[in-house]
Amino acid sequence: MIEGLKFDDKGLITAVVQDAQSKEILTVAYMNEESLNKTIETGETWFYSRSRQELWHKGATSGNTQKVVSIKADCDQDALVVEVVPAGPACHNGTTSCFTDVLLQNEKVGSVDVLPQLAEIIRKREVDMPEGAYTTYLFEKGIDKICKKVGEEATEVVIGAKNRDAEEVKWEAADLIYHLLVLLQEQKIDVYDVLKVLKTRHEEKRASTKNNQ
Repeated sequence: MIEGLKFDDKGLITAVVQDAQSKEILTVAYMNEESLNKTIETGETWFYSRSRQELWHKGATSGNTQKVVSIKADCDQDALVVEVVPAGPACHNGTTSCFTDVLLQNEKVGSVDVLPQLAEIIRKREVDMPEGAYTTYLFEKGIDKICKKVGEEATEVVIGAKNRDAEEVKWEAADLIYHLLVLLQEQKIDVYDVLKVLKTRHEEKRASTKNNQ
């Protein structure tokens, strides 16, 4: 499985660890052949510490383990992307990711990362119920109000589309997605479960198309 990989002159290969769900880069570490084999065998990440010159199992002491979903090599076979489901923060500083210092951020570029972030904010709103927050108001009013808002926002999207008003469609679609996330939280459905359904459908469709060729 790893015979074609190119380890450097110290026997190491770069491993970029990525959250399999949010796609956020969690950390960059190094593996040698032994730690890579242990990662494959155990289904959790093992790395090689260049400073301590020894293997280390992520989360062995902190409990913040990383369940491996996939391991991919780049085209040159000298770097890996390890997709994981983390059980806690990846960074020793206690942050989700080691990459927290922003050097440049183009605010005009959208990202799907906002979906899980917004879903988490909505979850916390339901727990804390801060006074004056619109999300609190929706949870206080209950399922009928939430469903009504989802229906209203869906209608607004349709109206904007019929009017060929792209700007209106964007804003109304954002409102629809927000209220849909509130509905999912009320129903205790994780947004990742919805994304999993979409992925499953896509893979089934792709497999069906391939089989019919």
